[in-house]
Amino acid sequence: MPDRPEVTAVEIARLAGVGRAAVSNWRRRHPDFPRPIGGTDSSPTFPLDQVEQWLRSQGKLAELPLLEQAWRLTETLRDPAGPPLAPLLWAGALLLLLHRMPQDWTELADRPDTRLATALPRALRRTAEAALGTPATDTLGLPALAGSTSLDLARLLARLAEQHGPTGTYEQLLTRHAEANSRQLAPTPPEAAALLAALAGAGPGADAWPHEGRTGPVTVLDPACGLGALLLAAGPDTARAGQDLDPGYAALALLRLALHTPAAVPGPLTLDLRSGDALRADAHPGLTADLVLCQPPYNERDWGHDALQYDTRWPGGVVPPRGESELAWVLHCLAHTRPGGLAALLLPPTVASRRAGRRVRAELIRSGALRAVVALPAGAAPPYGVPLHLWVLRRPRPDDEFRHLLLLDAAATHPTAEGGRERVDWPALGRTVLDAWHAFDAAARTGGPLPADRPGVHRAVAALDLLDDETDLSPARHLPAAAPAAGADTLSHLRGRLGELLGELADLDHRLPAVTAVPAVTTPVVTVGELARGGALEIHSAGPGGPGRASGPGSGAPLLTDQDLLAGRPPSGATDPGHPEALTARPGDVLVPALGGETAHAVHAGDRYDGAVLGPRLHLLRPDPAQLDPDFLAGRLRATGTTRRASSHASTTTRLDIRRLEIPRLPVERQRTLGAAFRRLADFHTALTDAAGLGRDLARALTDAIASGTVEPAE
Repeated sequence: MPDRPEVTAVEIARLAGVGRAAVSNWRRRHPDFPRPIGGTDSSPTFPLDQVEQWLRSQGKLAELPLLEQAWRLTETLRDPAGPPLAPLLWAGALLLLLHRMPQDWTELADRPDTRLATALPRALRRTAEAALGTPATDTLGLPALAGSTSLDLARLLARLAEQHGPTGTYEQLLTRHAEANSRQLAPTPPEAAALLAALAGAGPGADAWPHEGRTGPVTVLDPACGLGALLLAAGPDTARAGQDLDPGYAALALLRLALHTPAAVPGPLTLDLRSGDALRADAHPGLTADLVLCQPPYNERDWGHDALQYDTRWPGGVVPPRGESELAWVLHCLAHTRPGGLAALLLPPTVASRRAGRRVRAELIRSGALRAVVALPAGAAPPYGVPLHLWVLRRPRPDDEFRHLLLLDAAATHPTAEGGRERVDWPALGRTVLDAWHAFDAAARTGGPLPADRPGVHRAVAALDLLDDETDLSPARHLPAAAPAAGADTLSHLRGRLGELLGELADLDHRLPAVTAVPAVTTPVVTVGELARGGALEIHSAGPGGPGRASGPGSGAPLLTDQDLLAGRPPSGATDPGHPEALTARPGDVLVPALGGETAHAVHAGDRYDGAVLGPRLHLLRPDPAQLDPDFLAGRLRATGTTRRASSHASTTTRLDIRRLEIPRLPVERQRTLGAAFRRLADFHTALTDAAGLGRDLARALTDAIASGTVEPAE
């Protein structure tokens, strides 16, 4: 075990509750900041004890949160020469005891360490064997003797479980582990996992889509289970099996699924998770599941192509090419699906079009196994910058003659707004995908009519129409173009509205304040920080901001992002319904982006930002109107020199130190006079921005309408 636990800059920022940039500033500005003792030049590590001592001496750390203390102990317990995940397995076993046998912990907790060191491991093993069975418990590698650090961790976890429950506590630890190992581990998000499970007929709402011929529990398999996100989405009422190349992750997933199973369910639970390479050494030979859910590893070159040339999983003897490991996983999943059962996989979009995989795609279509290809928006699942595809397959029965494929482009229908994965509108995306799939699948199972094509969204395509030289299954290539959103009347309205805006902007005497030259004078200044200390204003920072999503039906309050403020547009997102609103703008407030940009907005009653919840990277200044005019303050903050003097620069961004901004000391009556002029300038700038946006919309709508033939230029 390491004698001196080490932490990265990200972990230091989490300890102090600041951003990583703040840690970089501390290192640069404070010569007594602890020196790196490991890591790399781009990601150094620091001695934890020295970091904690420095943070406390600077008043930046009062008390280490329980979760941080627990995470620190798990890192301390990690033995470089032993299984790297052993501390998390110990933690999971302890939380399983609290989940299923809380009275056992109550009896053990007051024992002295000398007795608890042997009694607790025995209790953990009894609980694990009762819930998981003896063979599965053996894979956890639980020690027979607990050291003092392990006992300290157990007590901390018990305190955390009182606050968050055993299941919630383990989820937090696994999240921390995933964050610390993001390059090696990219779990499937719960929303994406729920969508796959719902498509396959598992999880909430599965009763609406029964699995024909089943009398017992539905069996679900994930041959690349990782931390078990897809099996977790299938629900505790299913019999779940899985496999992962890393035995540690298979064991973590096993504990995670057990913790998410109600404690009243008697053991041993129907969980069968094993380790190994599923393509080369299948741990579940002969298993045919009702549902197979999988997000396989991508771009594997050494997946066993040469050794698996004559494998029975390849239909018609068509071997997946060496560079098409994803198609090998597709065929592996299909081979483990019972006739009539479903498989759903998350795959890179190139799998639908790479020429090397054409023969395998053609065989899947020709056999009727591939039923749907859904293009998801970027941010739906890792890698988050890629718009992944979701493939749905149904293993054909001998009498199944259905030969159509549903192609659905949800990436175009639900584009990800700025903010990436945090801005995917999962409810709307789920409705679009599930409604189309359920209608299509019902037609396939009952022989009813296929759902009508929806231009630009989805289309049911006959197999013969796809079997060409390329067999490209990219949905966007086969969908009929969506009808232009604007007809002739709408275009006329847009043209008229733009004309009104441009006419108003032309009246500069009305829009802009008249100015005259004045002699240069030196006015004393005061910083925003000094104004805050004197009670003239309050400073609020949004921090991570309110939890947001794309706006739509059922959304909560409007959510303002820093990009919205910089672009001068209305709030583009919304808060989750029922979530307490963190920081809300109200009339008299001044909004400033944390990354600078010479932008500040004074909120007035009824304007576009009144009542908006602040997202991340935003500051809110709340002046006392008797001492400080909001429009004057906002105008001064928009001045080029004001923000330049209070900005610090990183390699790619400029960050604004809000407290260093300087404001002239002026009587409030003079402030109001200047504030009125600043407001007229701000209104002029807003009108220009609106006119530019409306002009772009009009030009795009006219182009689309003329190109589609719905309108034509008048003579």
